[in-house]
Amino acid sequence: MDREDTRLLAACPLFDGLEPAVVKEMLVCLEPRINKYKKSDTIAFAGEAFDSIGILLKGEAQVIKETAAGHRSMMAVICPGGLFGEIVVFSGNAAWPATVIAQEESQVLFIPRRKLVGQCERSCAWHRAIIQNMLRIISEKAMMLNKKVEYLSIKSMRGKLSTFFLEQHKKSGAATFRLPMKRNELADFLNVSRPSMSREMARMREEGLIDFHLETVRIIDVERLRETAE
Repeated sequence: MDREDTRLLAACPLFDGLEPAVVKEMLVCLEPRINKYKKSDTIAFAGEAFDSIGILLKGEAQVIKETAAGHRSMMAVICPGGLFGEIVVFSGNAAWPATVIAQEESQVLFIPRRKLVGQCERSCAWHRAIIQNMLRIISEKAMMLNKKVEYLSIKSMRGKLSTFFLEQHKKSGAATFRLPMKRNELADFLNVSRPSMSREMARMREEGLIDFHLETVRIIDVERLRETAE
């Protein structure tokens, strides 16, 4: 693993509060493996045996949930430094809960589950810090999934979009912001069709609520957007 990968891992939420030099030392104990994937390769299949959590080192990936009828819903987009599989670590479930697919050429570091939940053989001082970070990550992920359910409960397309744009407005603190995901990924996240979402966004622009170009959105009338979201 090169220095750039070590710096990336140090910025990962799992290693929050630990210096790159400490992270490099930790890797000896954690015994990770690194796998490479081409675009569209499946990194993990839902239902397959789970034995490691993944950290994306390079590329981009999506977490996909598929229903029995074959309908796919995009749950999350993973960027370099992002984790996946962390929800299962402390549970009795021994299977991947969702499918993870590489959206471009990617590289993933896998840390064995036993190294995170078991007693550290070397009694490393950082092991407690990793467990605390993991519990915080799981808590935040649970909140994100709760937000996903909230979007699914909103019936109208405009209501979903308005709520999403207002949340991004609040996070950025500005009227103009970049979407945290691509348009097709946003449509999957909101559980709507991409063409219908694009048409609704165009109508919202014509009515003077928003303006947009590519992945950048500008809120023009925040009060009307709030009324639509309610």
